[in-house]
Amino acid sequence: MNRVGVGGGGSWAGLRICVLALLWGSTFLWTELALEALTPVQVTVVRCVLGAVTLLAVCLGTGRRLPHERAVWGRVVVAALFCNAVPFALFSFGQRSIDSGVAGVLNATTPLWALLIGVLTGAERGLRPARLGGLLLGFAGVVLILAPWQAARPDGWGVLAVAVAAASYAVGFAYMGRFLVGRGIPTISLSAAQLLAATALTVPLLPAGGSVPVDIDPKTLIAVVILGVVCTGATFHLTYRNIAAEGATNTAAVGYLLPVVSVALGIVVLDEAFSLRIAAGMAIVLAGVGLTRRHARPPATVTRQPPTPDSATEEPAHRLARQGGRPRG
Repeated sequence: MNRVGVGGGGSWAGLRICVLALLWGSTFLWTELALEALTPVQVTVVRCVLGAVTLLAVCLGTGRRLPHERAVWGRVVVAALFCNAVPFALFSFGQRSIDSGVAGVLNATTPLWALLIGVLTGAERGLRPARLGGLLLGFAGVVLILAPWQAARPDGWGVLAVAVAAASYAVGFAYMGRFLVGRGIPTISLSAAQLLAATALTVPLLPAGGSVPVDIDPKTLIAVVILGVVCTGATFHLTYRNIAAEGATNTAAVGYLLPVVSVALGIVVLDEAFSLRIAAGMAIVLAGVGLTRRHARPPATVTRQPPTPDSATEEPAHRLARQGGRPRG
């Protein structure tokens, strides 16, 4: 098998990370606006439905087909549970009691959870003291934001829900990277199939909290459409592409850029407050994530995988970036 260095395609990787951070970071704003008219269950289902319809249209419009193997669909359902259904629902529930900026800060713990999962599963071996310190420091920041000593605070469950959602993302990314990408299936087919599976998992929840009447104004309708089409459909496909090109851990690292976007949008658009405790917790989380990333030891070489059908339509430089950064397996 041919081997290539990991140095190529850095500009493409950086561009994907920046675009993903901007789109993903704005998700918390649109979720906050959508919750003004919809229940958390309705927001969750609408995200999955609009995202699935968007990616399915792109998939069919480009001549791609959904996976047909039963084993692949079984893996897709598992990935949809951890990377879509569970975190979408928890974020919608959590943002009823916490600001969108705080949700973005807590979502920055995704790479910390990814590192912890890597340690527990053996994927991360020889963990350096600096990275271990970053892991512990990051979770200390989460504890500061959560403030469990304030027993009477009204947003405690919301903070906990969003923290668990971030952990669920990490599980989903790791699973997708290991069992779905790099196996000859176009990423557009996988992402469309996964949001279809997420829709099937979330629609049965409607009787439990999504059957209330909806009175939606144009502003909220626009927010819902952007949340479903752009921040769910387009962003999720971009996430899949980045996992295929850069690996699950590197993709999870985009989480530490989200607070900059989510906090800025929350303050400017929603006039959200920003307390000293939240600011300190955010700084500690980002410092912890920075330590885990700065001292990561990238592999010197990676195995070049056979190109997927997506490669036929990509520019040569983009295709080289994807092949150069794709994880083994």
